[in-house]
Order: sequence, then structure tokens, then C-alpha cells
Amino acid sequence: MFSAIARVFRTPDLRRKIGFTLAIIALYRFGAHVPTPFVDFPNVQQCLRDSTGTEGLLALVNLFSGGALLQLSIFALGVMPYITATIIVQLLRVVIPHFEALYKEGQAGQAKLTQYTRYLTIALALLQSTTLVTVARSGQLFGTSSVPECQQLLTNDAWWAQLLMIITMTAGTGLIMWFAELVTERGIGNGMSILIFTSIAAAFPASLWAIWQSRGFETFLLVVAVGIVVVGLVVFVEQSQRRIPVQYAKRMVGRRTYGGTNTYIPIKVNMAGVVPVIFASSLLYIPALIAQFNQPAAGETAAPWVVWISNNLTNGDSPIYMLVYFLLIVGFTYFYVAITFNPVEVADNMKKYGGFIPGIRAGRPTAEYLDYVLTRITLPGSMYLGLIALLPLFALALVGANQNFPFGGASILIIVGVGLETVKQIDAQLQQRHYEGLLR
Repeated sequence: MFSAIARVFRTPDLRRKIGFTLAIIALYRFGAHVPTPFVDFPNVQQCLRDSTGTEGLLALVNLFSGGALLQLSIFALGVMPYITATIIVQLLRVVIPHFEALYKEGQAGQAKLTQYTRYLTIALALLQSTTLVTVARSGQLFGTSSVPECQQLLTNDAWWAQLLMIITMTAGTGLIMWFAELVTERGIGNGMSILIFTSIAAAFPASLWAIWQSRGFETFLLVVAVGIVVVGLVVFVEQSQRRIPVQYAKRMVGRRTYGGTNTYIPIKVNMAGVVPVIFASSLLYIPALIAQFNQPAAGETAAPWVVWISNNLTNGDSPIYMLVYFLLIVGFTYFYVAITFNPVEVADNMKKYGGFIPGIRAGRPTAEYLDYVLTRITLPGSMYLGLIALLPLFALALVGANQNFPFGGASILIIVGVGLETVKQIDAQLQQRHYEGLLR
């Protein structure tokens, strides 16, 4: 293992790519701590030390930004606008035929879809930065915090100052997009995935240290042990797949013979990735947002439905919240898999090139068989996603470490997924040059 790592740094081209990626990561983390103009940085730091944090969608965005959101830095929005834009464009392929046609055109069409994604990212960044500045100006960024500094986060609330903050945060999102594309082009791995990995991993040491300080060394060891087991299970499930055998008949084209090969269709247990968790968190945040805007004035009593939402759909330790969260993840997993994997299209492509599944007729029977297998394998995949997403909520109920529990939810899925893909890319680069990779 150590000799393989030494070969990585002895290979000039690979060493240069890794060095470039690390330099971009350093710039990204530096920008996450540079405050936006007219932000009262000492007050923000005081709130971060004294408040209990945030929940729901705001906590998810803060996770993906590496803590930059609550610091109101120039990279406060992080990669979340780009993730949202990518998901929206992918879903629009089902609704808008032009997008589907562009996707099937190949590299030229997908380049246009990428350009549309960039434009949508900037538009979403404008919307989200406006919302963030408005929330910070109202003093609700840290919830109903009792810390006086949390009510005064801006040094200037004039309209032109707020406009400058919005432009700065939007420009920061554009810069993050450029960083990600540079890493994809000149570095190692997918640039956006690497930046997400960096944002999440940056919070791990502080989270573990907070657990040690607040809960003691025994709880810290318990959390680390659970984390190791969870990482192992996630790696096992993420690598698991159902391989459907496919045979291609021989065919003559001129004097050459094509086909006659055996291959397989890999259907992963978790085909949806982390997207269902993001969808479920976003949808669960809507009732809490509606209840927040319907809070009673001083001396008045809140409406019964507002009290019910506050007690059951905003508290992570509520059984109703856990159940609804789990069911939403299961439902969104089936929905997203149905959109991203089309059995009819796969069956038509197999039939077009002379492929068939042994024992299954080509065409419609193949599509029905693929749909049957996909439906069965998505059930354990969706339940696995739901249980992983509930781990921080279980930690809240057991040890009270929801805000600081790093081994669960979207974070562990992204950490493991990006880590595996990056190691595979380094392994492929080594095999091209030394005939022996990083993995054995």
C-alpha cells in the first residue's frame, strides 16, 4: 500500500494533478472563511459558539458549504445552487423533449445542457443569496437564539449594502463553479464532487471534538466505533450491484464479424445516490418555514396547526418527524430511479444492437423483466438510504449529538461515494503508467 502511494507521487503527471487539486481545495477553504462585506464577523462568531445550530434545509446547505453559510462568507452558498440546478435540468429532460434530444446528441448536446445548468445556477444563487441576506437582516439566521449578537449580524442594512452582499455571494458561487471545472479538467476526480467532499470533511474534526468536550471520552469512542462500522456498511452497499447477463449475437458487417460477446447490465442497490435525502430534507423544511412565518405576536396564542408542526415536523427527535422523513426518502428513491433508469430505452438499445438477456425475449419482455428487477432491488436500497439518513436523529435521541454527529445522513454517503470514485481514478492513472494500480 505504501509503495503504491509512493508511486503516485513519483509519477510527474499524477503528482501535478494531485497538487493542482489540493491548491484549488485550499483556495476554496480560504474563501469559506472570508466574510461578505457589511457582515459583523465578531457577532457571527459569537453566535456560532453560543447557539445550538440550525435544522432542516438550512442545516443541509450549511453542511454542503462547509460551514460557510452560517459565517456569511463570500462562499456562503457553497455548491448547493449547482447541485439544485443539475437536479432540475435532469428532471426537465422528462418534461421537455428538447432537453432529452440535446442529451441524446452526444457531447455537443450535453455541452449545451451544461451551459443551461450554469445559467440556472446563477439564477438560483441570486435567489438564495437574497433569501440569506433577508434572513440575516431579520436576525432569524440562528433561529430563536437568545444570544443578543445574533439579532445584529449586519453592520449596514441599507438597500445598496444588501445589493452588494447579494452580488458578492452570487459571484462566489460562480467562482466555485469555475474551481470545480478546473479540477475536472486539470486535476483528479469530478471537481464539484471533490469540493462537496472537502466541505463535509472539513466539519468532521470540529464535530468529533465537540462530542468529546460535551459528552466525554466514552461517548466519543462510541461515536467513532459506530462511524467505522457505518462507513464499512456504506462501502459494502455502495459497491453492491445486481449484474444482469446480456449476450450479443454475431453479425456480419462487410467482411468483419461483430458481436458474439457476453456482458452484463450493472444495477446498483443504491442507484439514486444522495438525491432522495436532499429532496426529503427540502420538502420537510416547507411546513417549518410556513409555521415560522405564522408565529403569533407577543401576548397571543399560536394556532393549533402551528403548534403541531412545531412539535412534530421540526424536532428531529419526534417519532412523526422520523417516520415522515423515512417514508419521503423511500418514495423519492423510487421516483428518482424511475426517472434516471428507463427500462424501455435500455431494452430498445439492446434489441437494436442484437443483444438479449438469456431466457428473455427481446423487446417488451426484456423491458418488463428489467422493470421487475429494478423494482425489487430499489426496495432495500431505499430502506438503506432511509436508515442512513435517520442516523443523526437516532444520535440525537440517544446521546444528544445531532448537530455534531458526522457519520450519517447525506454526509457519509457523499464522503464514501466521492472517496471511492477518486481512488478508482487514481488507480486507473497508475495502471496506465505502471501496469499496477493503487488497489490490489
